[in-house]
Amino acid sequence: MNIDMHLGAGSRVQHARMGQGVVIANKYDTYLITFLDEGTHEIAKDDPMLETLHAENVNPEVETISDVEKSLLGILRQWAGVQEIVPLGEKWKGGVLEIKSANNTIKSKEIPIDIFFHKIVMLRDRLRVMEQQINAHKLLSDEDKVNLQQYITRIYGTLTTFNVLFKDKDDYFVGEKGKED
Repeated sequence: MNIDMHLGAGSRVQHARMGQGVVIANKYDTYLITFLDEGTHEIAKDDPMLETLHAENVNPEVETISDVEKSLLGILRQWAGVQEIVPLGEKWKGGVLEIKSANNTIKSKEIPIDIFFHKIVMLRDRLRVMEQQINAHKLLSDEDKVNLQQYITRIYGTLTTFNVLFKDKDDYFVGEKGKED
């Protein structure tokens, strides 16, 4: 990498003593890195034990705090399975989803709506991570990326039935018809 270029937030690194980590901030002479096993440490940019595994957001300037904040949620989703907090619609809180067979000999199943809703939100977050992985994939052609993105958009369209559970419309699933509006 060019000496004048700086690793951006989201870059994956390997440190001989600390192990693998992710750059979360780019300071003047150091990187703030969160290591999988060692927590967050400030490491000199010229540390000979630091190796770049995958550079992200490489730029000639030091990143601002807002750049880090934008990247952090994506990093957490990718590495830790962390999801954003999405509120359930008030009318559903404490509710139960009942799955009932037409066959009366089969016992119905009840699932608390908040647990069902949590699974829907996890599904949405994992689809978003998949979109990020597709967009960043180095071996896929642009045509392949577009085709896969269209397929994911159709998946979102299939899931619009569950929008009734969300408190805020900003959290809704949006399929192809919704993107045209």
